[in-house]
Amino acid sequence: MVSPEELSHFQTLPKRTVLHRASSLIADGFLFIVGASLALFLIWALLSFTNQNDVAQSFNSQLHTDHPPQLISTFYDDATLSYSIQNDNPIKNWDEKRQQWLRYHYQYQTHNSKPRILLVTGSRPAVCSNPVGDHLLLRLFKNKVDYCRIHGIEIFYNNALLHPKMFGFWAKYPVVKAAMLAHPEVEWIWWVDSDAVFTDMEFKLPLQRYSKHNLVVHGWSHAVYKEQSWTGLNAGVFLIRNCQWSMDLIDEWAKMGPQSLEYEKWGKTQKLVFKDKLYPESDDQSGLIYLLLKENEKWGDKIYLESEYNFEGYWLGMVGGLDNITKGYTEIEKKVGVLRRRHAEKMSEYYSEIRENYSKGVEKRPFVIHFTGCEPCTGDHNPVYTWEACWNGMQKALNFADNQVLRSFGFVHPDLLNSSLVSPLPFDFPLDG
Repeated sequence: MVSPEELSHFQTLPKRTVLHRASSLIADGFLFIVGASLALFLIWALLSFTNQNDVAQSFNSQLHTDHPPQLISTFYDDATLSYSIQNDNPIKNWDEKRQQWLRYHYQYQTHNSKPRILLVTGSRPAVCSNPVGDHLLLRLFKNKVDYCRIHGIEIFYNNALLHPKMFGFWAKYPVVKAAMLAHPEVEWIWWVDSDAVFTDMEFKLPLQRYSKHNLVVHGWSHAVYKEQSWTGLNAGVFLIRNCQWSMDLIDEWAKMGPQSLEYEKWGKTQKLVFKDKLYPESDDQSGLIYLLLKENEKWGDKIYLESEYNFEGYWLGMVGGLDNITKGYTEIEKKVGVLRRRHAEKMSEYYSEIRENYSKGVEKRPFVIHFTGCEPCTGDHNPVYTWEACWNGMQKALNFADNQVLRSFGFVHPDLLNSSLVSPLPFDFPLDG
């Protein structure tokens, strides 16, 4: 017979079991709901990602088919648009057209980042008559490619005469105009003559200085306005903003070029205005100075004459000092250990900023050395100096620049006049060099 205590114990036990099972079921149900929700969320996310990829791949595949999707019309769809320089069909409303294109291609908008630059250079289409001319042009181009790679600048090399009548120094203006139209995403076109050499591979253009200007050339105000010298500025290297003002300037500037019916007249006019001009042929450099003198209200405020650094410098008085400049920079590195560290080429700008803090009193590297008058392709150099002087000068400048590049690759030219010889750099160079 079961006692009351045993009965009581027997009767209460199932109640606790039921409650326990109920709690367990509730907990299991909650875990099931959470797990199911998590699974559904993961499946939704995966499907969304897959759908987005499918849409992107579908759109990209359409862009690369023979029948791309209909896109909003831009200035490229205008049948009257001309890439050539011709006075009867100038570009109009370029600022608005360019901004419209940028709105439709928002990925190329710069916002607060540094403005995009396209460096443009080139040479004649024919083989060089100078036996070493093509070799020199290749090295000169390599120098520009090195600088652009280090600073994230795009480059376009042209060796086609885009206007059959605009030869010589006038040949660059059709290229510059075409580059503006081909690259509406860039803020600046940077023309650099083929015979110009970057000799400070770390230097960055002070673009903030030119925020209110549309054209930057190396020049001196007193030489342009007071002396009225045709060498008061140099048009072999210039920055020009991609805007309507620049389009108008190029059109006006080009009226003095060889394609114009008034070409000879402009040559005589320039010779009369510039007393130190040696020949009566119209040239682009004299043409720009003429516009500054005669139409200053229209153009002057937007043209910056840069003289604070070597935006381009005449080679004859500069190449002789490159060895001493190298010694000066070496002395800085001997004293500052962080500058002796090996580093990736991508970090060059960072280390140049550190070096700047220790370079007071040390002669700076010239930014660009321009071998005006050497004519490396033809060899028809200015008779004031010899071809040997031109050749040695270009070798020194190119190897001086190349040493700054090769440093990141672990090598150096020990002799600036010997382009073939390179030596590996020891660890902790130059202390252990």
